[in-house]
Amino acid sequence: MQAAAYERLSAQDRSFLVFERPGLPMHLGAVAIFEGGPLVAKDGSVRLGALRAHVRARLHLAPRYRQRLAFVPVLQRPVWVDDADFDLQRHVRRAHLPAPGDDAALKALAGRLFATPIDRAHPLWELWVIDGLGDGRFALVAKTHHAMADGISAFGLFAALLAPTPEVGTERPLRWRPRPVPGPLALLREQVAHEMKAPADLGRELANTITSPTRLRDEIATRARAMAGLLRSGLAPVVETPLNQPVGPERCFDWLTTDLADLRTVKERFGCTLNDVVLATVAGALRRFLGGGREGVYDARYRVIVPVSVRTQAEAGRTDNRAAAWLTSLPLDEPDPATRLRLVQGATARLKGEGQARAVELLLRLAEGVPAGIVDLGVRLTARMHPYNLIVTNVPGPAAPLYLRGARLRAAYPQVPLFEHQGLGIAVFTVDGSLCWGFHADPEIVPDLPDLAEAVRASVAELSQASAAGGPAISSSARRSWSSTRASSEKSSA
Repeated sequence: MQAAAYERLSAQDRSFLVFERPGLPMHLGAVAIFEGGPLVAKDGSVRLGALRAHVRARLHLAPRYRQRLAFVPVLQRPVWVDDADFDLQRHVRRAHLPAPGDDAALKALAGRLFATPIDRAHPLWELWVIDGLGDGRFALVAKTHHAMADGISAFGLFAALLAPTPEVGTERPLRWRPRPVPGPLALLREQVAHEMKAPADLGRELANTITSPTRLRDEIATRARAMAGLLRSGLAPVVETPLNQPVGPERCFDWLTTDLADLRTVKERFGCTLNDVVLATVAGALRRFLGGGREGVYDARYRVIVPVSVRTQAEAGRTDNRAAAWLTSLPLDEPDPATRLRLVQGATARLKGEGQARAVELLLRLAEGVPAGIVDLGVRLTARMHPYNLIVTNVPGPAAPLYLRGARLRAAYPQVPLFEHQGLGIAVFTVDGSLCWGFHADPEIVPDLPDLAEAVRASVAELSQASAAGGPAISSSARRSWSSTRASSEKSSA
């Protein structure tokens, strides 16, 4: 007989349950588009039974996808337990686009699916197969609750379904038996014991990472400086924009595909990272989308959250959240695309040097030793403060072709959830030589989302032209002006 078992959620995992409220679902997602293959029947519909069989055969690679939430009595702390009533049909479902089917209809359907929260009574994921797309194609719309995974680990089940070759083999699912759930008293007793010893456990863990007094002193000083910079940025007011309004329950979704080679050429010409190019592209697109040089919009108080993975090689394959973040400004006030990129490059280099992501990681680790009620209160206060304007996440994807039971993956457009007063989210994913942009928004706040996609396309073209022209190095006066504006905005509330 199997022993009773469960897993606790980390403080970061739990925060996404706290952030979630009616009309503000906290799932990550993607719209993946495939060429037709053996999964497509003669009438153009997808063989749903074959797809479900394929998913069932791969579920052992992502065990969290057969677990549901349970709650510790009295304390109401969430834990993961095996779902004894797991039903794959509840999670792998079909939606059909009316003929002839096109991308506009798929985008509208994706918006409706992304607006719908995932039922917490069951494992927190959904996979919708969309047929009727036309041109022999079909799509998958994937949804995974952020409490289960970050952007990289959310790719877990999806990646497990794909293969590097189009050959289709025979699969047999491994036998799975759900583990029993501990009784209420056992859960409560173990949780109380865990919370009582958590601070001491955390102290020992942190101490074990430092091997000498000198290194300990240097590490404390580095993290203290990084923490101070992070707090200054987080407490400083952000600029108000039309995109930062109370978020309603409806969602719209749009996308864009750009040539990865074009952005890599810009990256190599300027000696920066691909993430720098993405952020500079977003800065140029928002400058254009929000109306040129309108006063009050384009200054250093326009801040973005940039998730940064802190997942170690030993943690690869784990389904949870292992992401810190940068909190940085975008130079929307700068009209020259090359100078914008240089400013972004300087800002990210400074964040790396200051170790801001390490400071965020330390905060997350410290949260494990703090009573859960205090952490949850901090999450709610952060949501109300909304110390940033936008989330921009860039997740690396497959560099080579991938196939789903013989159907080639052509694009995967990621979706990042919206938070309080954040009417737009931008996510980027690389697929086989393309950069796939996903734009997720509240249609009441961003009724013209396709215009933003075109603004991104224009911003990529601007950077490509600047690269071809041997774009100018950033002038010292421009750097001083923007840096002083950024510093004064951060100190204003410190």
